[in-house]
Amino acid sequence: MLFFIGLIIVIGSVLYGYVMSHGNLLALWQPFEILIICGSAFGAFILGNPGHVVLKCFKMIPQIIMGSKVNKAMYMDVLGLVYDILNKARREGIMAIEADVESPASSAIFSRYPAIQANEELSHFIADYFRIIAAGNLTSFELESLMDQEIDARLHELEQPGNAVSKVADGLPGFGIVAAVLGIVITMGAIDGEISEIGAHVAAALVGTFSGVFLAYGVVAPISTVMRHLAEEEIKLYEAVKSCIIASLNGLPPQLAVEFGRKSLFTHGRPSFTEVESKVRGR
Repeated sequence: MLFFIGLIIVIGSVLYGYVMSHGNLLALWQPFEILIICGSAFGAFILGNPGHVVLKCFKMIPQIIMGSKVNKAMYMDVLGLVYDILNKARREGIMAIEADVESPASSAIFSRYPAIQANEELSHFIADYFRIIAAGNLTSFELESLMDQEIDARLHELEQPGNAVSKVADGLPGFGIVAAVLGIVITMGAIDGEISEIGAHVAAALVGTFSGVFLAYGVVAPISTVMRHLAEEEIKLYEAVKSCIIASLNGLPPQLAVEFGRKSLFTHGRPSFTEVESKVRGR
């Protein structure tokens, strides 16, 4: 909803101000200028990014429009899952969770949290580190260092789509200038024509510059910012898991370990202590 509200405000403010200044809206309709700018920008986007980044950008469109999938319910699921695994390991021994972490897709514990199962990277991140704990005797410092490395790598992956779209925003004003220069070339070819015809060509060229700048700073750059926010929100899930696991390795019981994870979350979506306590007590 906020996506459409923001888009309407940006476009509406520009067009309303233009019309109130006695501008002619039809003069802004230059489809071939838009084709030059948008087509060139899209081509440069394809040219400058590997296929998996391009695909990820398109996959993020629903989240850009509808909002992040990472919300309080997702936070609760992550904390609940980690608690369930820690609690089972505490009651039945660390080897009791081996079947769960070896195959998260068929695990009875993971199946309680379908949203996490659907996020394969996150579910494997959780399973892998519990598998490492069960298989080895790493200290909490060694495991934390390993988790930090993977979280940094994952953050880099999550930020790639936003960075790629940001580069498009940086290039759009330049493509607007390209369209404007081509418009001036056309104008020069008609220099001996009617003054009204020359004026129309110059106006079309200027619309190219306007379109490139407007699309860059009014549409594409804000979208790249949204994509970066989505990356930051998702990486918080990994950091919460890390906090819970490290706290548990340092000797804290599952309920307190989960509190360490809760405290690492952003405040705008963080569940309260009472909400988490009620959820884990229900287990």
